[in-house]
Amino acid sequence: MTVTGKKLENPPLDEIGRKIEKSAKIAGRKADEVALVAVSKTRSSDEIRPLLESGHRVFGENRVQEAAEKWPALKAEYPDVELHMIGQLQSNKAAGAVALFDYIHSVDRMSLVKALGKEMDRQDRHLPCFLQVNIGEESQKGGCDIAAVPQMLQQLRDAGIKVAGLMAVPPEGTNAMPYFALLAKLARDNGLDGLSMGMSGDFEKAIKLGATHIRVGTALFGPRETSES
Repeated sequence: MTVTGKKLENPPLDEIGRKIEKSAKIAGRKADEVALVAVSKTRSSDEIRPLLESGHRVFGENRVQEAAEKWPALKAEYPDVELHMIGQLQSNKAAGAVALFDYIHSVDRMSLVKALGKEMDRQDRHLPCFLQVNIGEESQKGGCDIAAVPQMLQQLRDAGIKVAGLMAVPPEGTNAMPYFALLAKLARDNGLDGLSMGMSGDFEKAIKLGATHIRVGTALFGPRETSES
C-alpha cells in the first residue's frame, strides 16, 4: 500500500490498509504492490488534509479544473504528492492535465493520444498512462473497445507515451470479478503488468485478481450526495 511518512492515525485509512494486506496475502502478493489512489474528487482541501497528515500521498481527481483549484497549494505543502487523473479527459484539457498530474488513467481514443503526446513533448513532461477499456461494452461509458486494445496500445507507444497498464470500471450492480479477470487477461496478453481496477465496494476482489492501483473514495472520505469511486 502506498502510504509514506505516517504521522497521525486515520481509522478509515488504517482499515483499508488492513484489507489490502489481507487481500494481497490471499493472492500470494505483497501489499506494497498495490497503490491506494484516494479519490478526492469534490472533496475540499479541509477534507483532504487529514489523509495528508496521516502520511498518504496518492490521490485521484476527475476534472482538471477542479484539481487545479485545490492541488497546487496542497502540493506546495506536500511536494511528494502523486496526483492521478482518473476521470474522462477531453483533448482540449490535455495541456492542463500534463502540467498538473503524474499519471493519467483514462486514455481511450486516438484524438486524446495525439493531444497528450504533443503536450508531453512540448512540456517535456512524460506521464505514464493507463489505457481505459470499456470492459462491459456500455455505450454510456468511456473506454476503447476490447478488440481495439492492441491497436490503441501501439498508438500510445508510437506517440512516445509510456503505457502504465489497463484501466476499467465494471458495469454497476454486477459481479465485478469476471470483468476484473478479463482485464487482467487482456493485460497479460499484451505484456502489461499495471491494472487500475477496483473501487470502494470491490477493491478487495480486484486485488485478488491482480490490481496494482485501486481507486477508493467513499470508504476513505465517507458518502456524498453524488456517485463516488
